[in-house]
Amino acid sequence: MQMTLKLLGGILIILGCGGFGFLFSFMHRKEVRYLRSTLSALLFFECELQYHLTPLSELCRKSAQVCEECLSKLFVAFAEELEYQISPEVYTCMAAAVARTKGLPEKTKGILLLLGRELGRFDIDGQIKGLKTIQKEVESILAQSTENQDIRLRSYQTLSICAGAALAILFV
Repeated sequence: MQMTLKLLGGILIILGCGGFGFLFSFMHRKEVRYLRSTLSALLFFECELQYHLTPLSELCRKSAQVCEECLSKLFVAFAEELEYQISPEVYTCMAAAVARTKGLPEKTKGILLLLGRELGRFDIDGQIKGLKTIQKEVESILAQSTENQDIRLRSYQTLSICAGAALAILFV
């Protein structure tokens, strides 16, 4: 009886520590996916502003159709904030939309808040330059995040399982 409890405890320790490594890996991949979706939304924003002069609230609704589910919810919330004129400043509307949207990774939140600062402040050329600057920022973050990503994430998973095994040996 006591031996089976020790064995069960050891297995739970290994699974708990291993789960942490796999969760970290999942969250990192999710963040990279959202950054890629944000980059495609930025490119869409740039094209729409440059060639169609689409109003910002309509632009957000159109970009919601092209993005990931969570980002599309954010852009719909941003369009609602802009349409209802809750605040006259675009940044405040974006901050409110980011706050309303759950599940966004921190780096993506920062990029979107930076986008809120750039939109609506300047003329079209200034906004396009701001969008290009943000695109370069996202591309550099993506390059850092994806460099040796698979090897690094597998290492985290392996280390978490090994740490769980070491703890199980110490405690059992």
